[in-house]
Amino acid sequence: MPVEVVLTVVATSIIQSLFGAGVLLFGTPILLLLGHSFIDVLVVLLPISIAINLLQIVKHHAHIDFSFYRRVIFLAVPPIIVFLFLITHTRINIGMVIGAFLLFIALKEFSPGVVSTIDTLMKYEKTYFVTMGIVHGLSNLGGSLLTALVHHKNYEKDVARVTIAASYGTFAVAQLLTLWIFSRSQIEIPYAENGIYLVVGALVFLLTDEMLYTQIDQTKYRRIFAGFLALAGMVLILRALG
Repeated sequence: MPVEVVLTVVATSIIQSLFGAGVLLFGTPILLLLGHSFIDVLVVLLPISIAINLLQIVKHHAHIDFSFYRRVIFLAVPPIIVFLFLITHTRINIGMVIGAFLLFIALKEFSPGVVSTIDTLMKYEKTYFVTMGIVHGLSNLGGSLLTALVHHKNYEKDVARVTIAASYGTFAVAQLLTLWIFSRSQIEIPYAENGIYLVVGALVFLLTDEMLYTQIDQTKYRRIFAGFLALAGMVLILRALG
């Protein structure tokens, strides 16, 4: 069981415990840079992401924005399945574009002049959801667009986290089923090893939720969320440049 994988699981699980997304968004580029194959990365990270999201949903399911979630299911999930199937045969690097977009979204919290431009972009929600699905299927980075849209909607922190968790978890289930059906022969990670990673991620969530998330008020959470988007943007840009 590689130490760098365990450390990556711990670090990204803390982020996902706070924001509903992060294991795939940060774990994917980290593990790819460390030399792991795209399919192996998905097989390790997807169950962890699903487990953390389920724990978040159980705790705050009453706060889910189901109008938002229905659009995720009908507009974003189908492209995820189609483009994940295609990506097993090719790789497309769109990290630079997504990274710059996230940095721009993060500025909303600190620069009122950015708000009107973002409002215009977000009016085309159907196109945005479909694009999100395509991006996630191709690169595993759709969670960045998901969190950007949720941040733009100015939800209360429990609503923001659990709505992202429900949507992100659905992304992960669709990806896992697609891999299992079409790419099972390429999976090399032992089930026992995967089980350990999953337990580590779940334990990290329980500790982070109790010791950190509950201590953050709404105002601080929005500022930290903006910082999260900016960090995600910079990571994606650096990955694209590397």
